[in-house]
Amino acid sequence: MKEPKTREPGQQGHKVRDRPWLMRTYAGHSTAEASNELYRRNLAKGQTGLSVAFDLPTQTGYDPDHVLARGEVGRVGVPVSHLGDMRRLFQDIPLEQMNTSMTINATAMWLLALYQVVAEEQGLDEEAITRLQGTTQNDIVKEYLSRGTHVFPPGPSLRLTTDMIAYTVSRIPKWNPINICSYHLQEAGATPVQEIAYAMSTALAVLDAVRDSGQVPQERMGEVVARISFFVNAGVRFVEEMCKMRAFGRIWDRITRERYGIEDPRQRRFRYGVQVNSLGLTEAQPENNVQRIVLEMLAVTLSKDARARAVQLPAWNEALGLPRPWDQQWSLRIQQVLAHESDLLEYDDIFEGSHVIEAKVGQLVEESFAEIERIQEMGGAMAAVESGYLKSRLVASHAARRARIESGEEKIVGVNVFETTEPNPLTADLDTAVHTVDPTVEERVVRALREWRDTRDDQRLRTALERLKEAAQGEDNLMEATLECARAGATTGEWAGALREVFGEFRAPTGVSSAPVAVTAEEGTGLAEVRRKVDATARDLGVGKLRFLVGKPGLDGHSNGAEQIAVRARDAGFEVVYQGIRLTPEQIVDAALAEDVHAVGLSVLSGSHARLVPDVLEQLREAGAPDIPVIAGGIIPNGDAEQLRAAGVAAVFTPKDFDITEIIGRIVEEIRKANKLDPLEVPA
Repeated sequence: MKEPKTREPGQQGHKVRDRPWLMRTYAGHSTAEASNELYRRNLAKGQTGLSVAFDLPTQTGYDPDHVLARGEVGRVGVPVSHLGDMRRLFQDIPLEQMNTSMTINATAMWLLALYQVVAEEQGLDEEAITRLQGTTQNDIVKEYLSRGTHVFPPGPSLRLTTDMIAYTVSRIPKWNPINICSYHLQEAGATPVQEIAYAMSTALAVLDAVRDSGQVPQERMGEVVARISFFVNAGVRFVEEMCKMRAFGRIWDRITRERYGIEDPRQRRFRYGVQVNSLGLTEAQPENNVQRIVLEMLAVTLSKDARARAVQLPAWNEALGLPRPWDQQWSLRIQQVLAHESDLLEYDDIFEGSHVIEAKVGQLVEESFAEIERIQEMGGAMAAVESGYLKSRLVASHAARRARIESGEEKIVGVNVFETTEPNPLTADLDTAVHTVDPTVEERVVRALREWRDTRDDQRLRTALERLKEAAQGEDNLMEATLECARAGATTGEWAGALREVFGEFRAPTGVSSAPVAVTAEEGTGLAEVRRKVDATARDLGVGKLRFLVGKPGLDGHSNGAEQIAVRARDAGFEVVYQGIRLTPEQIVDAALAEDVHAVGLSVLSGSHARLVPDVLEQLREAGAPDIPVIAGGIIPNGDAEQLRAAGVAAVFTPKDFDITEIIGRIVEEIRKANKLDPLEVPA
């Protein structure tokens, strides 16, 4: 296949074009073999970099046969349990020629070790290993705040990141060992100022830790700064988003020069990749997501001085389920049309000298520095995580955004305005409009894992894991011990399990109890009516308050929706039980019985609802509590929703149900129905 040529300087009648950004699609599912086939197909279509999505067990340090991995294997990414899986994932893909981004955080060191060993097996010597290019996301702060795949407490997590940075600077100098990721902060409700300030505060924590560790001499700190990359979000307010990127660059340049003494402007350059916003993708009229994606891409490509180095776009149907290869191709073609058909790359920065842009950038810079200073006064990003400050601020700003949408102040086309629509041929058959993962995949992956365990040198494995634990208990860099675990055939769960023994685990603050009221219950409002229903039902049942358990079964850590439901239920008069993410069905049922709740709400976005929700229903029946209504919410295709209702789920809510107050009203109705109370005439 011929690649489009970039016009060279001096060609008559043509302007010199900049080199396009790296073009990626975020992909991986089912098995290493299936994902490898997808990657090779995407590369043949003109994709210029790989972006690997790992499944949730891999991200959270569990093997596919762990109890928490039930229903999660191969759902939102590819399962990589050991070196054999990594070999198959990159079979016939020469890693020396690739630029590979891996969305991996708590287990980033482990996946980089597997990647390096596969490169060695492909024939790369030590000198060739230094030429490997790519990125490990490895930003644990945003995991505590929004994405939920953290494993270890903040201190040990920062040590893992520090050790990786020190290792890559000397051994894999073209690798980006951390991708400070403000993307998920915006998904969790961050304003542009919060997105900038929290990401920069994370960068300060990381750079301070590297500097203070003594592993990198001061004269090489410029090399560290030069390999710090960022992964940002671009929303549909593309002028503001473009200004945000210019502000990011200006703040980064100042911080690295003044705080760390980096003199070389090339090392101070703000280097970022982008995934455009998924929070704003809608299930209603999903065809509108195409123009949203285009506008969001313009925010990070129009301005030459603040242009992304790599771009990956979601697919139009991600609010419905897992995109198919054709959907990913459409998103890739959007990038290619802009880069190769338009004249965008022929010009210098088209916003240079704009008073409007300069004023907005200046405002963002000033407000972001003020918030950064506030966080520094608390002791930095890690202290602000542990205190719950950052999480509560995000929950509050997300609640405010939801309130603006529900009131109509913030308009979403096809959701709360212009809702009438013609029949959509793209979704005429919803069952074929998204990719589905074969439910037998998990069984096959587990069987292959057990075969892998049976063929290892057990003595070498035990020695490697003991060496890892000894290194973790001391001060040695953990990367060499991790590489030996990879070569010895350790599994993801065994590597993480050894470190869990030393470091322990961490449950992040939920931010729910401290979130302020975002929607008032003034007379005549929808929330006031729902409060009356809640109070009336509590009286009818002879209890002081209705009790509602919000549960996150499985490994899905995207807790934004669950948190917003919990906050609104609290504001409607419920006593809310919310214990955060990563719970087994058994734990949820135990909590429901111990708290004597009147309803259970289960939030699942990873696709594991088909396995985990029926598990909860069955265990409630076995515990003698079949009458507690169970409500499910998440990205749930229509066919799955019908099956859940047939299994006994009282109600199913998906992203198209944007009015949270109405959802809470429906939950009250289900409680009344389950307790054989007459319906209330009060409208919700």
